[in-house]
This record gives sequence, structure tokens and C-alpha cells, in this order.
Amino acid sequence: MGTLRIADRTKGEETSALAELREHAAVRLRGALDAAEAASWTRAVFEARAKWIADFGGEQHALGRAFYTHFETGRSAEYFAGAAAANTSVEAVLPGFAGRMRSLLADLVGGRVVQRHGWCGAGVHVFPVGEKVAARGGVIHYDVEGLAQEHLRARRAAVTLVLMLQTPVRGGGLRLYDALYAGEEHASREDRKAAHVTLTYDAGDAVLLDAYRLHRIDPFAGARDRVSATLHAAETSAGVWESWF
Repeated sequence: MGTLRIADRTKGEETSALAELREHAAVRLRGALDAAEAASWTRAVFEARAKWIADFGGEQHALGRAFYTHFETGRSAEYFAGAAAANTSVEAVLPGFAGRMRSLLADLVGGRVVQRHGWCGAGVHVFPVGEKVAARGGVIHYDVEGLAQEHLRARRAAVTLVLMLQTPVRGGGLRLYDALYAGEEHASREDRKAAHVTLTYDAGDAVLLDAYRLHRIDPFAGARDRVSATLHAAETSAGVWESWF
């Protein structure tokens, strides 16, 4: 795959980023959200702490329900049973947020992005200071848990959109490896040792990455939690993407 590079864009570049994504580790969109609005959304998320879902024993929290955390802890049935209520909760805290995330993703993939039926819409992850991710970094992984088996077998397009709402004081970047999903959910020892690049960002920046790209969150320090919004999507027919959290 060659040297890992990050493709940079600024808000207003409306053409599809998929071609860039095939040649780069990720596409970073600077200023996708105004910094003041990112701060406003972050405040709203913390004011709604009572609505957070704790995952992995409190190592991280979500406004909304994240499929991968439920899948990995045997709570998939809880995810689907609570999806509608979770979407209502997110909309109450951040009016228009889910639609904004779908629109941003639609601009980046140059297609139509629709909500996946029965699944959660875009949500927010909070990684607290002092917890495992801050101290050791996130688990190294691909974003393939929500993909149907036939989608995986055909290696059809799938992406992840991350919108940074609040950055840690130090660290917390996204480490991207020169390794792609090859049929096994867990990365091989060789892939874990592959060359990598760490993508950094400011509040309001968005990142688009291939769901098949091996990645992790770097450790972080300081007195500020890492807060990011996420939307996953898979191309189910030409130019049409189904999205979920």
C-alpha cells in the first residue's frame, strides 16, 4: 500500500472523497463544524450525562447506543430493542444532529445516505480522562462488526465518519495502520506491527476512513475527555449508503 498519507480538505469541497480514500489512510476535513458549535454540542452532551450508556464497565460512554460495544459484550438484543428510544434521546439532546451527520457523510461519499432500518443513528462517544483508553489507548480494530456477511465477502464499500467535538489536552489521535481487513476480525501479529500514521485533529474536524482499515485511538493525557461523534455506513447499491452507530 505504500507510504501512509492523510488527504486534507477544507469545508466547501463538495466532490466525493472516495477516490482520495483509496490512495490515503484517511481523509481529514478541516472545519467541518464550526468550533463554537462543536463546543455547544459538547456542553449539551455533558448536560445530558444521565442519558449516557456506559460501555465496558465505564471505560467509555455513549449518547445513543453503539452497535460494536453491545455486540462485543453480548448485548445485541438490547441494542435493537433500545434503538428507537436511543435515537429519540440523541435528537432531544442534539436537535438535527443525526441529519447533519448523514448530510456531511453524503457530501464526502458523493451519494445518498439513509438511516439503516432498526438501527441507531449517529451517536457520540465520550472517552473519560483516567480510564483505560486514556491510559493505554483504544483496542486495535477494523470497523466491520455491523457489516452483513455477504457485504464482507464481496468486500463492498464501507466507511466510518468521525466528527471531533472535544479533543484531549495531549494525544488521543487516530492511529491508522498500513493494513486492511483480510477476513479475520482480529488483526494478525504482522498487521499489528505494520507501519502506521497518527492523524490529529481540532474540534470541528471530520475524518473519513475505510471501515476495512486497521486503526486505534492513541492514549491521551490532561484534564479533558475525548468526545467524538460517529457514523458508520455501507454502500448497499450504487450511490446509496445505509448508516448506523
